[in-house]
Amino acid sequence: MSQRHSAPSNVLATETDGSPWWKDAVVYQIYPKSFNDSNADGLGDVRGIAGKVDYLADLGVDAVWLSPIYQSPQADNGYDISDYRAIDDQYGDLEDFEGLLSALHDRDIRLIMDLVVNHTSDEHEWFQRSRRGEEPYDDYYYWREGDPDDPPNNWDSFFGGSAWSYDDEREAWYLHLFDEKQPDLNWRNPAVREDVYEMMRWWLDRGIDGFRMDVINLISKTEGLPDGDPHGGLVGAEHFMNGPRVHEYLSEMMEETVDTVDREIMTVGETPGVSVEDARQYVGEDGDGLSMVFQFEHVDVGDGDSKWDVGEFDLVAFKEIFDRWQTGLADDGWNSVYLSNHDQPRSVSQFGNDGEYRRKSAKLLGTFTHTLGGTPYVYQGEELGMTNANFESVEQLRDVEAINFVEEAIASGEANEYDDVREAVEAVARDNARTPMQWTDDPNAGFTDGDPWLKVNDNYTEINVADEREDTDSVWQYYRQLIDLRHDNDVLVYGDFELHYPDHESVFAYSRTLGDDHALVVLNWADDPATVDVPDGVPIEDLELAIGNAGAAPATPGDRLTLEPWEARVYLV
Repeated sequence: MSQRHSAPSNVLATETDGSPWWKDAVVYQIYPKSFNDSNADGLGDVRGIAGKVDYLADLGVDAVWLSPIYQSPQADNGYDISDYRAIDDQYGDLEDFEGLLSALHDRDIRLIMDLVVNHTSDEHEWFQRSRRGEEPYDDYYYWREGDPDDPPNNWDSFFGGSAWSYDDEREAWYLHLFDEKQPDLNWRNPAVREDVYEMMRWWLDRGIDGFRMDVINLISKTEGLPDGDPHGGLVGAEHFMNGPRVHEYLSEMMEETVDTVDREIMTVGETPGVSVEDARQYVGEDGDGLSMVFQFEHVDVGDGDSKWDVGEFDLVAFKEIFDRWQTGLADDGWNSVYLSNHDQPRSVSQFGNDGEYRRKSAKLLGTFTHTLGGTPYVYQGEELGMTNANFESVEQLRDVEAINFVEEAIASGEANEYDDVREAVEAVARDNARTPMQWTDDPNAGFTDGDPWLKVNDNYTEINVADEREDTDSVWQYYRQLIDLRHDNDVLVYGDFELHYPDHESVFAYSRTLGDDHALVVLNWADDPATVDVPDGVPIEDLELAIGNAGAAPATPGDRLTLEPWEARVYLV
């Protein structure tokens, strides 16, 4: 049985008004390798992050989600962990981590750690002992004997190719839904689960405030690991997405870890392929106990059979997705709201206009994420309107997923050279989000005095923190106002959601209502002007403009709203 742990000294107090702190919070995601380099080795590090905590406080965020900083051979940039209780040397050590945690807590900013427990690195001690057949680790992963030329089933890896690799030492196949250096843990083994829970309690005892749970809905696989449907999509997904025992495992996890501490812990599960109905099982009142999940429907709008088959953005379909999620979890659960993270292209390049209307569309996208129901996430540089980068050759890429895509396209004959697939890479490759943070117009954007691990975006002299903090009309200044606006108006946090003009091809508008408080959000998601009638039932006479990204916006709405390209307005009672 689990035991409750008293709170360590280095924690923030839990809210006492009955509302979990994470519902009112704005979360800022940091990709440590690309945030700030303190020692000129070209890699961001923990001390570099600690040196920027005042920046985070000035922006007004409430929590930081830190992508993995654990010991790792970096096959997948830290999502292949070889020691869960050690900080990778390139980032620092546990003393540096304690300093960062204290610096954040001193400024009332909470810290969310990334939890990667669907898989480990193949250099983790558990796997090394498992491949040697040592008890009790022999069954810590999915091993299958058989012909070295014939994988146990037809499942695909998310990173391309088979989800199985043959290990010559054990003379057996092992399962890896991601890179071959990321073997999947066998969650059917109770000893695996207890080792994971013990590790989680170890981090909670150090004072962290929550976990972002990497691909957590993949931890349960169908018994027997049968073949998947080979027609369409990722082969085998029906056997490892939202698997048969996933809710059993997560409920047990929460009971054995989060429920053992005397403070409010935030948990957000990354759940590819999840529906609204699935989400309720994870986050609903009778669900597993997670705070919220990340869903992916909206970031996949317009895609073909794979992420590399990039289609046209469809605002009508985009609105339908958000309407379904906003209303679907309104009474049973909680949403996460994001447009960008370390796995997605830059939001202003994917959903906005990163050319003529970069600044206005970046502000519009921020208005959107901060006025929906749920917890908004800001990915580093999003508050600047950072854009996708130009990658002139495969040698400039660092993302294993993108490199595999290019190599397989050439090997299969679908492409003759990198330039044949460059457009797709520059549209959706994860390296777009991982280019170094643009602090100044100094060399390497002020990120490092060394040679950066990944190229700096060429536009850093035009888009950087130093300039935007001085410019009263910048994207950064607008984000500060948005965060303050959300903190000051419960209607933007807890209000009921109502979509307007569902079929309009360029205007995304909705109301939020909480008792007598009302908000009207109107966004012209296009390069051309648009005019719409004010929706029926909106109390026009009482509304006043609270924030907008166009100087000519009327202070109160009339019977009709005429919007500039990429104009955003928020009216409040």
